[in-house]
Amino acid sequence: MDQIPVASYARTSQDTPHRDARGVRHQHRINERTAREHGCVVVATYTDNARNATKDDRERPAFDHLLADLHRGHAFAAGPLRGVVAVADDRLYRRPEDFIRFMAALTSAPGRVYVAREGLRDPYTKAGLLQGAACLQGAAAEGEMRSRRVQDWHWSRAMDGLPHSGPRPFGWLPDRQTLHPVESELVRKAIEDRIGGASMGQVVREWDAQGITGTRGGRLAPQSVTQIITAPRVCGFRANRGELLIDPDTGSPLVGAWQAIVPPEQWRAVCATFSAGSLYMHRGPLSPRLTGRAAGPKYLATGFVRCGGRLAGGDDCGQLMGGAKSPRSRTSPYNYICIAGRGCGRCAISGPLVEAAIERLLFPEEGQGRIRLPEPMRLRWQSGEMAFEEKRKVIASVFGHLLIRPGRKGCGTWDYSRVVPVWKWADRIKGAEPAA
Repeated sequence: MDQIPVASYARTSQDTPHRDARGVRHQHRINERTAREHGCVVVATYTDNARNATKDDRERPAFDHLLADLHRGHAFAAGPLRGVVAVADDRLYRRPEDFIRFMAALTSAPGRVYVAREGLRDPYTKAGLLQGAACLQGAAAEGEMRSRRVQDWHWSRAMDGLPHSGPRPFGWLPDRQTLHPVESELVRKAIEDRIGGASMGQVVREWDAQGITGTRGGRLAPQSVTQIITAPRVCGFRANRGELLIDPDTGSPLVGAWQAIVPPEQWRAVCATFSAGSLYMHRGPLSPRLTGRAAGPKYLATGFVRCGGRLAGGDDCGQLMGGAKSPRSRTSPYNYICIAGRGCGRCAISGPLVEAAIERLLFPEEGQGRIRLPEPMRLRWQSGEMAFEEKRKVIASVFGHLLIRPGRKGCGTWDYSRVVPVWKWADRIKGAEPAA
């Protein structure tokens, strides 16, 4: 009897302290043994090392790669795929969205199997789906419990007045309690300058001129410096998840066990120089924005479109194009433009045109195009049921980026050929053709 060709998937949330990817190597070894025991053979491996599967803002390139290959039914240089093996379901999915995506990819062709430690699972039957859903429920409950434990641990440390874990804050030595002799003076002066009317750009330019970098060695931007000088820690106050902690005995803000840079009055004064809804006042992914508005891209193709204008040497500009409103046009209320100074500044294209071209590339007419996404995905996309962020994840799983060719002056019709896809795993998709 011929062995069933399957893909081995391995994932860890964190790498080992030695950064040797030991965990994922261990999983692949177990997967190979499990496959042999159940009449299968591993023909391709997919690895997401140190990739979280619980948070929805974390990318898993190998998981997306696996789903794309399952939809095609073929792994490059490895031949056909007829199933997947993993040490546990929670290595593949911990969220309902990922479970749905995985099952849609796995069952996109008949005769597929899921290889679990206990044997082959039929993903087409009700029993197989229920078993997978039960594993999903257990993984979700475990993730919530673990997240709650971590949050409680951080809150308890904060109530004890202990500093944050993680990278040292700018202005303090590695013990997170003693002031850094140079950085703390820079923070003090920046606070005084800002209260005196200086712009954040002016402060950053002064720091740049002195060669000042962040605690991780990177260049500091105005937003980063603003977060530094408005952090409650500069006056000794302790905060947790974006909120000041209050001492239950005194009703006053809880004071941390570290040296303060400025008194509370100066901290309140510098915070008052920023508007209540300022994006600069947002610190970290867990801190609530004062506006109640979540951060993120406004336009669908933001971060995916690059300028294809020609430079003097004959190369493409390649600069990311940003979205901008264009109230003068009803058909194109916003455009993607190459900004002069960063790029050539000579290329712009209608936003709705780009997004229509993306849809034509993702869901081509029958018998055309280079890819085949599941029919339910097409229906959800075109009916408006698919959410904005999910659409962006679909785009990210298919395209490396989209190159925008300059338009022709006086052309009054939409030219889809200006949008040239650069496919992910181009060696598996023959020819990179425009949307026209």
